[in-house]
Parts: sequence; structure tokens; C-alpha cells
Amino acid sequence: MPLTPEQRITLHGFNNLTKSLSFNMYDICYTKTREERKAYIAYIDEQYNAARLTHILKNVADIIGAHVLNIAKQDYEPQGASVTMLVSEGPIEEPTKEDFDESPGPLPDTVVMHLDKSHITVHTYPEYHPDEGISTFRADIDVSTCGEISPLKALNYLIRSFDTDIMTMDYRVRGFTRDTTGHKLFIDHEINSIQNYIPTEIKALYDMIDVNVYQENIFHTKCKLREFDLNNYLFGYTKDKLSIEEQKDITESLKWEMDEIFYGKNISYA
Repeated sequence: MPLTPEQRITLHGFNNLTKSLSFNMYDICYTKTREERKAYIAYIDEQYNAARLTHILKNVADIIGAHVLNIAKQDYEPQGASVTMLVSEGPIEEPTKEDFDESPGPLPDTVVMHLDKSHITVHTYPEYHPDEGISTFRADIDVSTCGEISPLKALNYLIRSFDTDIMTMDYRVRGFTRDTTGHKLFIDHEINSIQNYIPTEIKALYDMIDVNVYQENIFHTKCKLREFDLNNYLFGYTKDKLSIEEQKDITESLKWEMDEIFYGKNISYA
């Protein structure tokens, strides 16, 4: 059974549990012409180039208390970027009760905790439909740590770093550590849902679904933006430039695309 902060016991050696957070986000845009599509992709490549992504990952490292050992980054042609960061333990302080609470993590401030053999990566995927006029930007971020702190503490900051229509998040704990009697511990903190690490004001913006396998320490949450304003999905103009019929057709197309991404399957509306 997971240990509460009040029940924490002395471990035999280092905490060998591996905790991994996968954060996957989508931004959807309607791009009617080839020129609009090229402009949107160029905008995304500039907005989320390797330099800015590196800055985001450095802040994640600060939040989880890690030292950056090595950074590999690349902007790709014709589009997309990747950053891989190897990190090691930062200065060690005794964990506090708040460090193990199911609560949103901080924005970039000093958070000092113990971890080792860890990495943070991000890959971006600007994509578009060849016929339907929809462009999609996807970013996949993985934060993997060994030690005391959960990478979920960086989730609040990650969500606020991207303009996100749809989010998919996975958290899992692997391996085991031992107490001084040799008893195995397969998780070292309480967790009921990834949602508990997302601020209330952000949760209010999204419809959310959980799929959790508690006995396997696997947690999955996906989110879709509740409010829909067509102006937020047009690139370079507003909906008043469109006829009512065009607004209706584009809205239907965008919502269809978002539903398919959210539910992870092709949908047929007969």
C-alpha cells in the first residue's frame, strides 16, 4: 500500500522507483488554403522551436529539482523540433508533507528534491489534412525520474506552457525500492487521479475522462476544451469574414476532428 508522508519509513539505499509522466497536447486550426496552411506551420515552428522548448524543459528540471547534464536539440526540415535532456539529482533536502500531496505543482521556482538517472524529452509534430483544411500541432513530452519526487509536480507548468485544445496524460510507476527490512515498495506516494495535480481553474475549462489501473500503478487522463469559439481556430482572419453556412461547416469539421482525437478513433456521424 502506498505510504502517506506521516508513514514514511527509512529506505534501504536509494529510491529505485521510476516515475514517468507522458504529456501529449494538440492544437487544432482551420487552414482553408495552402498558403494558410504554410503560414500556420511556419508560425508553429517559430513558436515552438528547439530554443523555446529547451527553455521549457529547463524550467521543468528546476521544478523537479534536477541538474541538467546534457542537452541535445534539433529543428527539423520541413517542420518540427526535438529536445532531449539528461538530468541528475539536485541538492538533497528532506521531503516535506506538501511534496507528496495530490495537488498542482508549482510554476518555475526553486524546488529541491532527490532524483537520479532521469531524462526529459519533447518532440513536436506539425501535421495537416491534405484535403479537409485542418492543421494540427502535437507535442509529446516525457518526464522520467528516479527518486523521491513525482514528475506530476511539473504538470501544472507544462499545461500553462502550451495553447492546448486536447491533452492526453499518462503516469506510471515502475520497479521497486526496499525498506530497511527488505520489504518491497512498488509505489511511495498516494495517487487517485492525475486530475488532482491539475489546478481547479484549468479543470473547469476541460471535459475530462480517467482510465486508471490502480493495481498496476497506471493512471491515464484525457481532456478536451469545453468552450468552442470559431475565431480561436481561424488563422489570419475572423469568422465575420465567412458566411453563416461556411461558419457552420467549418465548426462541424473542427469539432469532428477534435472528437476523433479525444476518443482515439475514427467517428462516423450518419
